[in-house]
Amino acid sequence: MADLDYEGFWNETLIQLRNDLGEEEFSGWFSDMKYLRAGKNSIIVGIPSAFHRDKVKSRYLSIINSKLKELSGMEIAFETEIIGKTAKKTAPQAQSSSKSEDTAANSAEKAQKSKEKRGKHPQMRDDYTFDRYVIGENNGFAANAAIAISKNPGKAYNPFLIYGGVGLGKTHLMQAIGNFIHENSDNKVIYITSENFLNEYLEGLKPQEHGQNTMKSFKNKYRYTDVLLIDDIQFLTDKPGVQEELFHTYNALLDAKKQLVFTCDRPVSELKKFSERLISRFELCLKVDLQPPRYEERCAILRATAENRNAQIPNEVIDLVSKNISSNVRDLISALNTLIAYTELMGKPITIEIAQQRLKNLFNAPRQANLSMDNIIRVTAEYFGLTPNDLKGKKRSQNIVFARQLAMYIGREMTDYSTTEIGQDFGGKDHTTVMHSIDKIKGKLLTDSTLEATIDSLKRAIKELGVKY
Repeated sequence: MADLDYEGFWNETLIQLRNDLGEEEFSGWFSDMKYLRAGKNSIIVGIPSAFHRDKVKSRYLSIINSKLKELSGMEIAFETEIIGKTAKKTAPQAQSSSKSEDTAANSAEKAQKSKEKRGKHPQMRDDYTFDRYVIGENNGFAANAAIAISKNPGKAYNPFLIYGGVGLGKTHLMQAIGNFIHENSDNKVIYITSENFLNEYLEGLKPQEHGQNTMKSFKNKYRYTDVLLIDDIQFLTDKPGVQEELFHTYNALLDAKKQLVFTCDRPVSELKKFSERLISRFELCLKVDLQPPRYEERCAILRATAENRNAQIPNEVIDLVSKNISSNVRDLISALNTLIAYTELMGKPITIEIAQQRLKNLFNAPRQANLSMDNIIRVTAEYFGLTPNDLKGKKRSQNIVFARQLAMYIGREMTDYSTTEIGQDFGGKDHTTVMHSIDKIKGKLLTDSTLEATIDSLKRAIKELGVKY
């Protein structure tokens, strides 16, 4: 069959995929592909990276094969080659003119020259890219939204807020957006932590020297950028002056259709001592919740990181680490770095025995020394004649549900854990379940005069248990 016929089948497949998946999802995964040639009973398509290839094959291979067979009446294998970034050739919606093709080529050439000229972004890590971000079920929606934003900043999903517990990849995903835009466009990108944003604001308030208006410079810097990425907004709690400045910066950039991206360690509804109008602005964001990775995702993260470091880590060691460290990505990578450092310094391959020995402290470490959720769950369960597994499980009997809600409420009162992190300690429950439980206990405190005494008694027991350890 002629090569032209194969390309026709591919183009029609793209048209159908666009219709089935919707514009945003289609653009995120298929717009950078390029038909290359036909093989024997196969088509070869160019794709930007190994990461892109693996995700497309894991998610869409079966539907691609099905459509190719339906259109051609025969089995046509879908094969890929890594070609890097290239001029886009997507599903045809109308006959392209030579002018539009020239424009696309010129844009690609301009973007490449811009990338070569600009180099690495000075405030961001160059390894925080989409290629190195392992996408799984728990972060797929957030990653797809981030990819769409990076390709169309200021228009697709603006503003954007990523939230979740410590070490779940919020900063990686935010900087992946920034790095992609910086490398592929002329847009000015600013990445800054909330702490540094505050420090610059305070510097701007100092008395002027030599006629310099430092506050004006501060405002101009942030209100006339194309992309603003602010990390860990919870740090601005109880700081009304800088909150006021952020409110006006937010409005100025949004009115100018510039992209805003924020991260936070908790849902917006849990931000305390924030101005109501700034909270209302955050509520306008597309908000995505990053959850701790599941076992399969933890394995994938470790394998990908080891591959990037050119380290040989046996599958049984990957399995061991993935089963013993489930808290967050940061702890996973920390464990892997410990093993890689051992092999590099000692010149020995990693075995199960060595991994168990080198990581025993990580495997057994409590999350917080004297106020761990484990202690809170243990004390509350014993008080009600239950087991910790009863509280962590899915049983819905009235006495277990009440004890579970009470433990969640006390956990929020006694620790700095977000509801996302507390839910993780209760068998991976969603943060909305934790918030509902806290509200239920607050409601009962208004009508049950004995409940406050019970809570105080439990808190004392929890603190006493912490002292013993």
